[in-house]
Amino acid sequence: MCTQDAFQAQRSQLVGLLVSGSLEGFESVLDWLLSWEVLSWEDYEGLSLPGQPLSRLARRLLDTVWNKGTWGCEQLVAAVREAQTDCQAPELSSCWDPHSPHPARDLQSHRPAIVRRLYSHVEGVLDLAWEHGFISQYECDEIRLPIFTSSQRARRLLDLATVKANGLAAFLLRHVQELPVPLALPFEDTACKKYMSKLRSTISAQSRFLSTYDGAENLCLEEIYTENVLEIRTEAGLAEPLQKSPATLGLEELFSSRGRLNDDADTLLVVGEAGSGKSTLLQRLHLLWASGSDFQEFLFVFPFSCRQLQCVAKPLSVRTLLFEHCCWPDLGQQDVFQFLLDHPNRVLLTFDGFDEFRFRFSDRERHCSPTDPTSVQTLLCNLLQGNLLKNARKVLTSRPAAVSALLRKCLRLELCLKGFSEEGIELYLRKCHREPGVADRLVRLLKATSALHGLCHLPVVSWMVSRCHRELLWCGGGSPKTTTDLYLLILQHFLLHASPAGSVPCGLGSGLLRGRLPSLLRLGWLAVCGLGKCCYVFSAKQLQAAHVGPEDISLGFLVHARSVVPGGAAPLEFLHITFQCFFAALYLVLSADLSQSLLRQLFSCHGPRSSLLARLLPPMCVPRPERPDGGAAALLQEAEPHNLQITAAFLAGLLSREHRGLLAECQVSERALLQRQAGARACLSRSLHEHFHSIPAAVPGEAKSVHAMPGFVWLIRSLYEMQEERLAREAVRGLKVGHLKLTFCGVGPAECAALAFVLRHLQRPMALQLDHNSVGDVGVEQLLPCLNVCKALYLRDNNISDRGVCKLAEHAMHCQQLQKLALFNNKLTDGCAHSLARLLACKRNFLALRLGNNHITAAGAQVLAEGLRANASLQFLGLWGNKVGDEGAQALAEALGDHQSLRWLSLVGNNIGSRGAQALALMLEKNVALEELCLEENHLQDEGVCSLAKGLERNSSLKVLKLSNNYITYLGAEALLRALERNDTILEVWLRGNTFSPEEIERLGQRDTRLLL
Repeated sequence: MCTQDAFQAQRSQLVGLLVSGSLEGFESVLDWLLSWEVLSWEDYEGLSLPGQPLSRLARRLLDTVWNKGTWGCEQLVAAVREAQTDCQAPELSSCWDPHSPHPARDLQSHRPAIVRRLYSHVEGVLDLAWEHGFISQYECDEIRLPIFTSSQRARRLLDLATVKANGLAAFLLRHVQELPVPLALPFEDTACKKYMSKLRSTISAQSRFLSTYDGAENLCLEEIYTENVLEIRTEAGLAEPLQKSPATLGLEELFSSRGRLNDDADTLLVVGEAGSGKSTLLQRLHLLWASGSDFQEFLFVFPFSCRQLQCVAKPLSVRTLLFEHCCWPDLGQQDVFQFLLDHPNRVLLTFDGFDEFRFRFSDRERHCSPTDPTSVQTLLCNLLQGNLLKNARKVLTSRPAAVSALLRKCLRLELCLKGFSEEGIELYLRKCHREPGVADRLVRLLKATSALHGLCHLPVVSWMVSRCHRELLWCGGGSPKTTTDLYLLILQHFLLHASPAGSVPCGLGSGLLRGRLPSLLRLGWLAVCGLGKCCYVFSAKQLQAAHVGPEDISLGFLVHARSVVPGGAAPLEFLHITFQCFFAALYLVLSADLSQSLLRQLFSCHGPRSSLLARLLPPMCVPRPERPDGGAAALLQEAEPHNLQITAAFLAGLLSREHRGLLAECQVSERALLQRQAGARACLSRSLHEHFHSIPAAVPGEAKSVHAMPGFVWLIRSLYEMQEERLAREAVRGLKVGHLKLTFCGVGPAECAALAFVLRHLQRPMALQLDHNSVGDVGVEQLLPCLNVCKALYLRDNNISDRGVCKLAEHAMHCQQLQKLALFNNKLTDGCAHSLARLLACKRNFLALRLGNNHITAAGAQVLAEGLRANASLQFLGLWGNKVGDEGAQALAEALGDHQSLRWLSLVGNNIGSRGAQALALMLEKNVALEELCLEENHLQDEGVCSLAKGLERNSSLKVLKLSNNYITYLGAEALLRALERNDTILEVWLRGNTFSPEEIERLGQRDTRLLL
């Protein structure tokens, strides 16, 4: 029995228990107290104030319960015990009457069980409640605020049901009972519980903070984490007319059933370019699990770094991998391991940076024993295939180039991490800079500097901008334009930070770089050695071999990595792989370490790993200190191609005229510098020519079409880094390319700037196809300089909004060559309709506008119709998959009645009914140019089809009419047959997917073969 006096005596311990976990634990205690009616609703509301410190809420709870007497004190102790105990989940199916006359009261009485049942399904329940009208969109958005976890969202939904009298409580009581029972904790074993607790504590400590360059400042991940754009990967060539843009997922939906490729597979792959935030995404996942906020279907989570596993030379078994290289059980190792083998569905393994392994995925060597050791490569490949720990979930991150078709066969789901959206960039900067005005000034600077803004969609670049905010805002000198500019800025920031206050002026000149040159060369040599050996973490022995000492480490470019072996000395790694590539490029430019013979061997390499870097620099003779031959040259031949591409781009940027003075200050001879710059220019220009000319000749009568080969985008990026207009002109001079295709090439805003820099010098117009990339509004702005040489621009699936399209349309009005725009599967709304209508009205040679699968309504269609009235050139108009409805269809039909050029119109999937069909029928009676009308996936029914049939009787131009999936019966088909008797022009009428019996289909097909059934 817990008396009030005993309760007061234990007050400090109770406060400690209530605040020792997360807010989730405290709210669980409140759930139990509400269900036992210890707390009134007024008490609960006073204890659920957002933004209050947890310790203050805990003390207020103790005061509230103490005032309720001995019974209340006992119930609180019991509630704390229930919240802390991972016991068997209660059987929920018989706990309440789903048709209770008092649903709100029952929701409160069974609140802990209902929260647990709702936990994994709250998003779907919210959607259903909104669809049934129980909650408004505003209430739904409030519950879905990203500051709330899934369980907190469930509680806020129950809170809303308590105060609403519209049937929401009854709906939840019925619907929640139909949800699957959550997985219970399947053990009572003390060793397993202690191990799970230790694992949570270890992972929480590892993932709670992001370390910065000097190790003195730790950024709380919870405070600065910003969601990236995470999309389900789609295969090229599988798109259907109504296929929407790739679905985007929140991190909490990572293991949902959406987009599955193979239900039998266990592995989920997240691909993204270097710097796109893959490691931070996994760190966030680990923290959410460790804090109990999400992913609680997994009892054990084991995080691994592939770059560190690669350092493990000895054979490993599953047991040694989990226990020795993640977290060691203090007792009952065999019991714990046996539990993991018996319940693999409660285990999650994450492997970060698969692209950093020297090996590639293979299924040649099968290994099925969890206790027998084998190589790291064999162990990992068999884990991913499911030969080991089958049904345990595995999450793998990688850059796209390392993902093979063989690996994709073993994937349950593949996701693309696209980096920050524009809103994400601003949100991240505001989280990093809470000082008044700083974030505002940074955001204004980015919006005014599109080149820098375009780079910031990579989180690593946004971090660099945040770190260098003083240099950007107050030191002057202009904003960085290229990636090399930005890395030189961060280099300056680090060197200034490591220098005594006031000892050097702002900027890399005036001796700052020269004073640190020995350290930078040593770090550069370490970077070269690491790239050549595919090594990205460095032991004390490796640092000593590169002569890297404490002074070099103190600059901050090397940080401590988590040790592979617990208790061992933590190795060092560069801040990011891009920093390692930058230092390798800096070393190659600054050092006099390579002889002429080694350079010739290195840069004329044509082996399987040859790359752009092998062609960037000509053989040259520079003075050098003694170092054994074969070092850098032999190493770089074995480096990963993608890392060499990044290094090559940095190398080109460092060799630009912009940075000639900087290199000269580092005592690089003028002659050698000019030789290197000339060699880089020649090789880049020649490489682009070789790429274009390697494409087979065009078919007679057709334009030459080019699909960019791997590495082409990096060639363009490298040329852009040099920032030489003359070089860009030479690179594309005389090229005869009619259609350049860059689909699924990872083209973002930075790549758009590079493409525009080069392609604007083309002498002949071409079509530029950039479908399925990450162009966005900023990328559209970057493409504007090359719009004059584009006769067609395809930007399908590029996350473009009204803002980007308005700028594009405004610029396109002055581009004589541009005749076609394809903008389907983006985020366009009625907000861009006025700009597009002006384009249609003013541009006299415009031929095609495709806006399918956006969010255009009747209002937008009415505005577009005004533009069509003044247009006399458009031949193709695509509005499929929008929401124009009958009113929008009527406006378009009225505008097109006298249109003399339009040949193809698509209004598929636009919720058009009989009124819209009547307007389109009147248009058909007058129009003498339209050849194909697509109306599938609407609601025309027989009434609408009968109207269209009357229009067909008087039409003499239409050749194809598509009416599939429109709820048409035999009656409507009869009307079409009568119209076809009077119309010899029409060749096909599509009627698939309507409500015909097999006998009717056969009979209709016999009466007129033009009916496609």
